[in-house]
Amino acid sequence: MLSTGALRAHLLAAGLAGKVATPRETSLRSYRLFAARDPRVMLGLDPDWGWGEAELLRLMADRCGVSGDPAHRSGPDVIDPERTLSALDAFAARLGEVAGRRAPVLLGTGHPHRLLGFYAALADALSAAGCPVLTPAQGRCVDITTRFGLRTYILDYVRGVALVREPRLPGAGREPGAHSHSPLPVRAALEGAVREGRPLPALVIGDHGWVCGAGQLGFEAIGLADTDDPALFVGEAEGQVSVAVPLDDAVRADYYRPLTRYVLNRASLSR
Repeated sequence: MLSTGALRAHLLAAGLAGKVATPRETSLRSYRLFAARDPRVMLGLDPDWGWGEAELLRLMADRCGVSGDPAHRSGPDVIDPERTLSALDAFAARLGEVAGRRAPVLLGTGHPHRLLGFYAALADALSAAGCPVLTPAQGRCVDITTRFGLRTYILDYVRGVALVREPRLPGAGREPGAHSHSPLPVRAALEGAVREGRPLPALVIGDHGWVCGAGQLGFEAIGLADTDDPALFVGEAEGQVSVAVPLDDAVRADYYRPLTRYVLNRASLSR
C-alpha cells in the first residue's frame, strides 16, 4: 500500500504538486477570463456568485496553494501537496461511497493523452465492485467551438472512459482522443442516456467540462484540476462540484499511476 508520505514525495518529484509546469501568467490569465465570464474557461459552469480576479486569486490560494500575492505575476505556479493529498482522500471517499451502493457512474476526460489511464483504472475497479460504467451516446457527433473555429468531434469510449475524437483523422480509433475543455460532450452523453432509456449516473468523474458541465446540471461530480482551471474550484466552493483535486494535469501519463493506487486503496477498491 502506498503511504501518504510516499505519495507526497512522488507528487513533488513528478511535478504534480510543488512547483508545477503551469506558468503563473497562464493561471492569472485564466482568472481574468473567468472574472469576465469568458466561456473558454467557464467549462460549462454558470456561477451564482460574482467572482472578480481578486476573489478568484484568494480562492485558488486557499484551494490549491498558489501564491495569493497579486504582484507575483511570473514564473512557475505552485500547488501545495497537502491540499492535493486532502482532496485525493475526499475523492477516494466519494468513490468508495458510490461503489458501496453499486451505483452507476460516468467517466470522461478532456485530457486523454495524460489521464486516460488514471480514469480507466477507476472504471475497471468500479465495474468490478458492481457499478454500471455508463457509455451513452457513443458515436454521436458533437460540434465544439475551438480556436480553429467550429469543429465536429465524435463521442467515444475507451475502457469505459468518454472522450472526443476527430472523425476523419487518419487512423481514427487508435489515437487516444482530442484535448477538450468543452461541457458539450457530457451534455451529449447525459442527453443520450435519457433518449436511450439508460440509467443516469450517480457520480460523474473526470476533468474540465465533464465535471463542470455535469455539476451545473445537478449531477454529483468530482475531478482533477490544474491551477489554470478555476472553474472546478469555483464549482466546489458553490456546491456544484463535490471534490476538485489540485494537481498538474499535463505531466507524463505514467506519473499518475501512484495516484491511482493511492485512491483505490483509500476507497477500498484495490484488487
